Amino acid sequence: MALDAKHILCIDDDQETAGLIAEELVERGFKLTVVHSGKAGLAAILRESPDLVLSDISMPGVSGFDLLERLVALAPGHARIPFVFLTALTDRDTELRARRLGADDYVTKPIDFEILVTIIRARLAGVARREVWHTQVGLNKRETEVLAWAARGKTSVEIAQILDLTKRAVDFHADNARVKLNASTRMHAAVKAASGGLIEL
Repeated sequence: MALDAKHILCIDDDQETAGLIAEELVERGFKLTVVHSGKAGLAAILRESPDLVLSDISMPGVSGFDLLERLVALAPGHARIPFVFLTALTDRDTELRARRLGADDYVTKPIDFEILVTIIRARLAGVARREVWHTQVGLNKRETEVLAWAARGKTSVEIAQILDLTKRAVDFHADNARVKLNASTRMHAAVKAASGGLIEL
């Protein structure tokens, strides 16, 4: 396995299925961690910050849906990790719920590993593109904070109170961010930053 192998976390209460997934993905050059419950999966995400999560939905106790909801609530920064559901549930309503919760993809069992690996590589490539853009744009911490609050509809005065800054300082950081993002307005900058994964909404 390459030293820079991408780390995949697989969460499935069916140990045989999880073992098969791990075997296939390790053969294709990925580093795998396997756990068998939603609770253990959440702990592993927070502890290890994998590059991508594969999760079953129907698990006792903490389901895959519960896991994704808790992850977004507890650790918004980890919500950027690509999250792919692997499930035997093929109905439209379940897939819609998964996507509305923020799942990046939805793969039904039995698993077609060529499709799964294609999805994994596409999601990881998307993250890599965002990271490169983040580096190129070079927003600092204050600029990111100001844009995040602007995206939530806060005015300069409100942002100043939240961040304990002067209104003038808020406007200064907002203008810098707008220039770096090549945006025409502050809101345009916030939208570009959000769509590129630079800020959390």
